[in-house]
Amino acid sequence: MGSGRVRIVLLRGINVGGKNRLPMKELVSLLGDLGARNVRTYIQSGQAVFESGEEAPADLAASIREGIAERHGFEPHVLVLETQNLERAIAANPFPEADDDPKSVHLGFLDSVPDQPDIEGLDALKKASERFRLDGRVFYLHAPEGVGRSKLAAKAERLLGVPMTDRNWRTVRRLQEMARELA
Repeated sequence: MGSGRVRIVLLRGINVGGKNRLPMKELVSLLGDLGARNVRTYIQSGQAVFESGEEAPADLAASIREGIAERHGFEPHVLVLETQNLERAIAANPFPEADDDPKSVHLGFLDSVPDQPDIEGLDALKKASERFRLDGRVFYLHAPEGVGRSKLAAKAERLLGVPMTDRNWRTVRRLQEMARELA
């Protein structure tokens, strides 16, 4: 199949409420211009799987962010994951109910490991039905009543003190399938 590293890019804050529009075909074009091969996108909310060279994920994320700023006039949050990071995050999921209710479990992928996360603050915000776990650069949230109404989900990034972009379990598993198909 491929001849490069399989990477996953997660964009935050695009195509929401008519703002920061970035059609996926334009993301594919930008990634191609940056040397990505076999680019495949998943839904319109900003994720793609592709092969690239040896460039460090943070450098690649910066190049993508700069390319979007040049072409579209806004800078979304961009996170690039290596396949093994995604595999590790899936394997470490502490909430097995994710498979039965994939929209109730979200994985927040962090730019770095938080230095001083406010765990007490996170605990104070969670509803009785909610659970969370911070594991390195992944914040796991089980919110069976939905993340849209969750104060914990809304404030987690600020209390962790590190930029984060999250995806529900269904999306994470689909990205895993796509990455495996490329590998």
